[in-house]
Amino acid sequence: MVDKRKAVVEDDDDDEELRTGQGAKKQAQAALGFRKKLKSDAVILASVKKFSETAKDVRQETRTLADLNLPHACKEVVDLNTSSVVLEIERSILSIAKSILAGNGFGYSVPARSSVNQLYVPELDRIVLKDKASFRQFANISSVRKTAITTRILQLVHQLCTKQIHVTKRDLFYTDVKLFQEQGQSDTILDDVSCMLGCTRSSLNVVASEKGVVVGRLVFIEDGDRIDCTKMGVGGKAIPPNIDKVQGMESDALFILLVEKDAAFMRLAEDRFYNRFPCVIITAKGQPDVATRLFLKRMKTDLKLPVLGLVDSDPYGLKILSVYMSGSKNMSYDSSNLTTPDIKWLGVRPSDLDKYKIPEQCRLPMTDQDMKTGKDMLEEDFIKKDKNWYKELELMVKTKEKAEIQALSSFGFQYLSEVYLPLKLQERDWI
Repeated sequence: MVDKRKAVVEDDDDDEELRTGQGAKKQAQAALGFRKKLKSDAVILASVKKFSETAKDVRQETRTLADLNLPHACKEVVDLNTSSVVLEIERSILSIAKSILAGNGFGYSVPARSSVNQLYVPELDRIVLKDKASFRQFANISSVRKTAITTRILQLVHQLCTKQIHVTKRDLFYTDVKLFQEQGQSDTILDDVSCMLGCTRSSLNVVASEKGVVVGRLVFIEDGDRIDCTKMGVGGKAIPPNIDKVQGMESDALFILLVEKDAAFMRLAEDRFYNRFPCVIITAKGQPDVATRLFLKRMKTDLKLPVLGLVDSDPYGLKILSVYMSGSKNMSYDSSNLTTPDIKWLGVRPSDLDKYKIPEQCRLPMTDQDMKTGKDMLEEDFIKKDKNWYKELELMVKTKEKAEIQALSSFGFQYLSEVYLPLKLQERDWI
């Protein structure tokens, strides 16, 4: 009896090995099939050059909110120098002092940054903030703490701008931990202050810690030092939190490759993809931070290069791409400075899963939260405006499947840089 059971187990193991072997063979055949479709690098480069030249000839949108005569008044901020920020803070405090002396107490008129006070403007392809505000009063028990934090942040920013020094958001939090309690609270009020004063957050001399990295065919001057991004190894050059110190961008690249994840970035950097297909590769290692968004905008504006996006095939990948392009709701007041228009969605798209024969075991079922996020995004105006993006997201929600960029590694560790991306460029397979 035991021998029979043992024989059955061995037969099952043999069947599993056979199935695994057949699966591996199919994957190898699929990879070989796509590799055979590739033309010479010279042919692919000629096609990409035409695309790059066409992108340079496209006239960039120069209209502003003031030019559109929108039915709603909107709030936008601008870059201010330190002396102008100091002046705005002092004006605000003088106004409060007069209010207190008049016996009216004090508070702040703070622009409302909730989603109901935001508007997508299709002509500019970005989210903006409507000009609605709420009064944050010190004498009200529900807002007294936020009013105190706002006052403290104004004091600290005044000090920074007077001394003309920069600190990180983390440094700012540790100046008064008992009052702030959590960094999220000081970060939120910092955005409120930026909006109140009518200046960009970088004008406040408070920056986020370094997060994004860049590598490839780009040279620029950072605070007097010449940076060559082809000589930054696998890790790339950290994007400086203070973009104002970046000047003199030069490049012989044909396009900018915006990558969602650090793992894909490292693969492309190690394979020197930017030497085979001249490009600049940039990533924020997930959710876009302000410095990376500003740096991407600067590259697009100064170098006039097209931007191709490589993200996971899931709702969050598309959401990340849309933040770079149309802005985030959290910082809609600064969308004119942070958004990079006309980013092309290169991959990994839902239609790629079948088109490029991504193995079933590399496809993941979407969670309930994924489905909710996907369906919510289908209702967003910036998705509806592009029928191709809408169609892809609709397919994702219908199939309930998602896949990461790393799923391409099932065909080989260098499949991304050696086959998938060259084939995408060859076929101009972006939307």
